[in-house]
Amino acid sequence: MLYHLYEMSHVALRPARAVAESMRYLFESPFNPFTHTPVGRHTAAACEVFERTTRRYDKPIFGIETTEIDRRAVAVTEEVVWQRPFCRLIHFRRDLPAEECAAHPRILLVAPMSGHFATLLRGTVETLLPHHEVYITDWQDARSVPLASGRFALDDYIDYMREMLTFLRGDVHVFAVCQPSIPALAAVSLMEEDNDPNAPLSLILAGGPVDTRVNPTAVNKLAVENGTDWFKSHVITAVPWPYAGAGRSVYPGFLQLSGFMSMNLDRHTNAHKDLFLHLIKGDGDSAEKHREFYDEYLAVMDLTAEFYLDTIDAVFVRHALPNGELTHRGRRVDPSKIERTALMTIEGEKDDITGVGQCRAAHDLATGLSSDQKFHVECTGVGHYGIFNGSRFRSEIAPRIAQFVRTFDPRAEMIARQPAVSRLSSVPPVVGFDPASVAFTFSPANDLLPGMYTPPEIIPLKS
Repeated sequence: MLYHLYEMSHVALRPARAVAESMRYLFESPFNPFTHTPVGRHTAAACEVFERTTRRYDKPIFGIETTEIDRRAVAVTEEVVWQRPFCRLIHFRRDLPAEECAAHPRILLVAPMSGHFATLLRGTVETLLPHHEVYITDWQDARSVPLASGRFALDDYIDYMREMLTFLRGDVHVFAVCQPSIPALAAVSLMEEDNDPNAPLSLILAGGPVDTRVNPTAVNKLAVENGTDWFKSHVITAVPWPYAGAGRSVYPGFLQLSGFMSMNLDRHTNAHKDLFLHLIKGDGDSAEKHREFYDEYLAVMDLTAEFYLDTIDAVFVRHALPNGELTHRGRRVDPSKIERTALMTIEGEKDDITGVGQCRAAHDLATGLSSDQKFHVECTGVGHYGIFNGSRFRSEIAPRIAQFVRTFDPRAEMIARQPAVSRLSSVPPVVGFDPASVAFTFSPANDLLPGMYTPPEIIPLKS
């Protein structure tokens, strides 16, 4: 009934939204004498804020048409290269000669399946595109997937990961952002144990809840205190008609969004207040920035009930992976079997969703890797979203990812054979990068504390 009540309230507000939008157009019209009066500006601003806070936001588009490589604009097109009912794999194909594309490492960007669409990582894709062949997981809204397509649980997620890596033949670096850290780590562990030649070259985990017992956040405590059964009885509901997935049990996106916003309610309230003031003052640039952010942030998707409850139970309640109890279709997942795939973890000091140390815990589990295959970056003053988007990501984290990726990618030899000008522009500027030899240097581990962040170098973990 919860979903049905939500739909009814949305429909009930539709006439009011229509009136508000009409009033806004009326008081923004240059032919209306009230447009430039205080009354007109206040009315138009109030109508827009009301309409925006009560509308439903559709799935955004990536809209990435060009990227800049070697100081020239290069066209970018999206192509779906792999597809299953609950996920599409999108390749951002750059209009470059084949040999130039072949010289750039491939990155599989695994977007979170936690309420928002993959377009939340648009900025991440834009940052990576000049120096990498980028693929991204485009998870589908569960309410749009018919019941006939079957279930989608955590086991299925891991299967999807293995299938995508097999499709890419292991010639790829996996960059998992937040929630997919667990299934990505599990998939690589199973592939390594099977000696699968399609295991990825490296695995990068950013803000992943690998061990939520470490420095637990409010989100972690809520899951532990309430338990899986509480979530099953309070937040799981059925998709109503007329959606294609009518009858499917889901964790609705609007509930997920409510949880996100309640964590920083003052910030969101002030943001909408500021929008109202910007509109009154005619500050179009600030108002447009607000629109761009919230058009993305307020667009949410439903998760299948089985996947959501599996994740709550395994990751947040039982801590199955660090306890050695995580299984995939009855088979135990053992990260110590990872021996070929290098591991990098990224954390933000002010992350209020995944506490500091939770993602770094992956290194304690991957005991089969040597110390020079493990790297950790902790970024001071950065929150959860800052570790994969924004100015700090572009200036500090992305260059370290490029450095790490090229350290474990056979394409480094291809880059070395390119002309000097091309080499310099094909790799982001990173202290420690020697363009003459294409060597990447790292600070020695024995004179640094593990996890300590000292820009501008990546810090290997002590063994």
